[in-house]
Amino acid sequence: MLRVCLVTGSRAEYGLLRPVIAALKAEQGMIVSLVVTAMHLSPEFGLSIGEIEADGHRIDARVEMLLSSDSGVGVAKSMGLGTIGLADVFARIAPDIIILFGDRFETLAAAQSALVMRIPVAHVSGGHVTHGAFDDAIRHSITKMSHIHFATTEEAGLRIRQLGEDTANIHVVGDPGIDAIRLTKRLAKPAVEERLGFRLLSRNVLVTFHPVTLDPIPSVQQFENLLTALDSLGPNMGIILTKPNADVEGRSLGALAEDFAAGRPNAICRSSLGHLLYLSTMAEVDVVIGNSSSGLLEAPSLEKPAVNIGMRQSGRPRAASVIDCPADARAIGDAIQRAFRLDCRGVVNPYGDGHAAERILAVLKMTRDPQALLYKRFRDLPPTNSR
Repeated sequence: MLRVCLVTGSRAEYGLLRPVIAALKAEQGMIVSLVVTAMHLSPEFGLSIGEIEADGHRIDARVEMLLSSDSGVGVAKSMGLGTIGLADVFARIAPDIIILFGDRFETLAAAQSALVMRIPVAHVSGGHVTHGAFDDAIRHSITKMSHIHFATTEEAGLRIRQLGEDTANIHVVGDPGIDAIRLTKRLAKPAVEERLGFRLLSRNVLVTFHPVTLDPIPSVQQFENLLTALDSLGPNMGIILTKPNADVEGRSLGALAEDFAAGRPNAICRSSLGHLLYLSTMAEVDVVIGNSSSGLLEAPSLEKPAVNIGMRQSGRPRAASVIDCPADARAIGDAIQRAFRLDCRGVVNPYGDGHAAERILAVLKMTRDPQALLYKRFRDLPPTNSR
């Protein structure tokens, strides 16, 4: 029996992990623990732990870590609280292996605890680059503290190899978020409208804009430019805004989104839609707008055009349905108009075929001695003749 522990701290991450959790729980040879932390436990960010409970999952531990501050100091202190709380949980649960997803600061806290407690880590979605945020540094740091690597693309797998990891432990599986789209029975339009509390108009856009932590242009200024572009679409355009994650400047952007929606009957702002409503809403709108990874990962599989703003997702592979533009109001407006004209039928999603969870499970089933994974050596790349 393999004791597997999964840690989730955000609404988006949980949506991507859902197929993995389901696959592990359906396997008789697995004892699965679920640890919930960060935004899931915060009313300010939608208290998305309710979605996890509604899915019927037993929550084995809750780790409070978020401070009511989105400054760099506040986020750093939240990481410290997460490291302390997760260490206590790991000591009690005593997992054989911990599964972590992505590049958020609470995920880094979990990896740090696991490292010094000698618990192997399986990391999903390492190897990407996102030039506009310090997520890059977090993601690569987690890679170096991990022992099994589930890459979503061949390109990402090669980067993990560049970081000195053993090719025997690098597995290109695709993104579990595509599994979620394949497996989820989405809500019909009337149910979407009822849950949103908003009647969709003849044309609609779904907007999520997260802080850009390394861009020289402040996140607030970029978001204000986006709101200007949205306002120019006129009162007959339905605008559904979801608040950003709990990152540096996240609360400031959330307040701007609330203020924008409050003064416009054609707009709404929600802290969190939850996985099912988010996918169902995306399937009903005409364009996905912002700088969230969902515009690159999920929107292509729903054949929806996405306007990707600024540097936050710079470096990630993207489908032909993604239109990149700078964080300038006029450029955003032009990109939105182009997106309305874009035919996305048959677009190819570079993030896999929707069977990532099956591949992840197969690798874990072959892991006979997780402790042997702890003894890592840096694997140098073959020498080249270039000078």
